[in-house]
Amino acid sequence: MSDTTLTVWQYDTAMGAAAGEVRLKDLQQQGAVRVVDAITVTWVPGAEEPRVGHLLRQGAATVTKGSVLGALVGTLFLAPVVGAAAGAGVAGLAHKLRDTGIDEGFLEEIKAGIVPGTSALLVLSSDEDIDVVRTFIERGLARGDVRLMRARLRPGAPEALKALLGSADGDRIARSG
Repeated sequence: MSDTTLTVWQYDTAMGAAAGEVRLKDLQQQGAVRVVDAITVTWVPGAEEPRVGHLLRQGAATVTKGSVLGALVGTLFLAPVVGAAAGAGVAGLAHKLRDTGIDEGFLEEIKAGIVPGTSALLVLSSDEDIDVVRTFIERGLARGDVRLMRARLRPGAPEALKALLGSADGDRIARSG
């Protein structure tokens, strides 16, 4: 079984993730990475919440159909906080995901990095040619246009994520698109 990785490419502009999407497609065409799931999160200044787009499917309603990352982002950003501080939601989600390789610190970093005027590309991938991917990412880091976060997931994590997050979280995403 190949390793599965969750990579978050955070950009300090709302349009950065669109450029990252093009770069990710280039990496796929080179055979440097196999994308299991990928979404963009764009938070335009003045908007109340970020907009989620899916790279493998078209249309907001399809973001929810089998998108592990769509459900994850929906839970982090689009789930209403009822009678609790926002951090309690992240802690609860981290507890739910404790056996996947995604911890509370990683979730907090994602949430803190996606604010109005920024964007992110979240990629669940496997079979990476790390030399090709590293060269690509280091160019972006050198320019300062991307901040990279990475979590290596435990075996079976994508299936566990899908089961844990469930379709109820995905329904919130459909309303946001």
